[in-house]
Amino acid sequence: SSSSLLLTRDQAFSRCVTCEAGVIHVTGYVGREVNVSCSYDEGYESYEKYLCKNDCGDSDLLITTSNSSKNKYSIHDNKTSRIFTTTISDLHSVDAGKYWCGVTRTGKDIYTEVDCCDTVTKVQSYEGYSESVSCPYESQNSLKYICRGNRPSTCLQQALITSDTKQNGRFRLDDDKMSGTFTVTINSLTRNDSGSYLCGVQRNSELDVFSAVELEVEGKKNHSNSSLHQHQEDIISLYVVYTVPPVLLLMCLLVTIYKNRCSRVNGIFYSHVHMDMLALKYRCKYRCK
Repeated sequence: SSSSLLLTRDQAFSRCVTCEAGVIHVTGYVGREVNVSCSYDEGYESYEKYLCKNDCGDSDLLITTSNSSKNKYSIHDNKTSRIFTTTISDLHSVDAGKYWCGVTRTGKDIYTEVDCCDTVTKVQSYEGYSESVSCPYESQNSLKYICRGNRPSTCLQQALITSDTKQNGRFRLDDDKMSGTFTVTINSLTRNDSGSYLCGVQRNSELDVFSAVELEVEGKKNHSNSSLHQHQEDIISLYVVYTVPPVLLLMCLLVTIYKNRCSRVNGIFYSHVHMDMLALKYRCKYRCK
């Protein structure tokens, strides 16, 4: 449990840096916040608690319960449950690394190791497709790499590709130094490619920085619905092309015939009326004489 590793400062740095048992593992997402909760033993309720990073020197002290809010950090001590929780807001890839929960006391402080804030990006794709994973970084001239699994300590040794090799089988690494992002492209995906990956950025004097990726590869994408829809569209297009023009032509022909008939009928009617008027005029003139 997280409370099983309660060591003094000397013990922590001489023995527990390589120790796995009792380490608190915390995972977060870039741009969001993460909570780091650390328990302590009975009797330390009134003692000051804090969170520090790296070697826990004065410059590594991030926040204490004496000053419960500082920059992107805030801390709360639940003395009933004997758990103090530090919230780290607005996570970035540089926030990943080793932290220590500390309890201040006379003599040697008590520490619990925290492996914090590997950022997780979820990616979904399909068999046979290509997929790209983008990994941000801040150290421009550092080695970049990606490995399978979630063990930072062996990631570089088991790297699938690095910024030195750039191409390795189905894997390609492109480094965009202007945007501070390197992209790993995996071609011809299979379901076996599903799983956890770590993007790593090497830092010579400090711990490497990691961001986690969860890749899910599903079966081949179903094209039946889109094919059916396309087939229906093709049928409609053919219907429009071969049906509408003849109908329009027939309508034009009928209109023309109708106009011609109307013209002929009107002409005959006019001539009959004109002749009748002349006859009537002639009769009237004859009788009047």
